[in-house]
Amino acid sequence: MASYRDGCPDRVTVLIDANALMAQLQFRIDIFAGLTECIGAFEPVLLDCVRDELRGLAASHGKEGSSARSALILAERCTIAETGMHGGSVDEKILYYASTHGCMVFTNDRDLRTTLLAQGIPVISLAGKQRLEVYRN
Repeated sequence: MASYRDGCPDRVTVLIDANALMAQLQFRIDIFAGLTECIGAFEPVLLDCVRDELRGLAASHGKEGSSARSALILAERCTIAETGMHGGSVDEKILYYASTHGCMVFTNDRDLRTTLLAQGIPVISLAGKQRLEVYRN
């Protein structure tokens, strides 16, 4: 069992956005170790629509496609969840899932972070491309 899933009953659920998974290759940072260091024990969750978004990006060429392909490998370490919401953008589905399940969100998307914080949802983002930081409103 991975160290971030150490069986701790009070581990935090972290909903992971596509760009957060892609950050591992782009910025050469171990996001799972960074999350453990930042918040302790956690359960990584990836929405099925985010996985689908990564699959679409992975079909492209260049750095973005390469990052997305690596992110899909990392996605295998996450629990895949359905939003329970029909329609809407991926960001809207992330907001809906986080608000209904009371979890944190790991994203580097500035607009999504602002929206989540306005709703009182804690956000984890890269700070200075070297470490993770928790933001709370």
